[in-house]
Amino acid sequence: MSVCYVVANKILDYNFGKTAHTPPTTYYVGLSTTVVNINGTGNTEPSGGSYARVAITNNKTTFTTAATGTLKNDISISFPESSGAWGTITYVFISDAPTGGNIYFFEALPSAKTVQTATTVLFVAAALTFSMTN
Repeated sequence: MSVCYVVANKILDYNFGKTAHTPPTTYYVGLSTTVVNINGTGNTEPSGGSYARVAITNNKTTFTTAATGTLKNDISISFPESSGAWGTITYVFISDAPTGGNIYFFEALPSAKTVQTATTVLFVAAALTFSMTN
């Protein structure tokens, strides 16, 4: 996953003595039918059909330990079964709020996924890679 400017700025400010940074204790995984931009805009989430962002605890049980500028999800992340069509999902993102909020990380799916009624979107452990590499 790519890092959005909001997080990059927080990390840079923290590492260069400007301000302290306290990461969220809970992240929210969301899906988008449109491109998510590096400034954290552009996402269009499904509406209705039992869609909701999935809350995940921000700790070392949820994520692996970083190495070579990357880490992965260490748990499966499962969305509720859809009760209606969600459209064609093209991006996944991590936010700091259950709705709205700031997008911290985002990634295009390797292939778009059309979500119809009675579909469960699942990211198995190690499916999402978070990186801060050049």
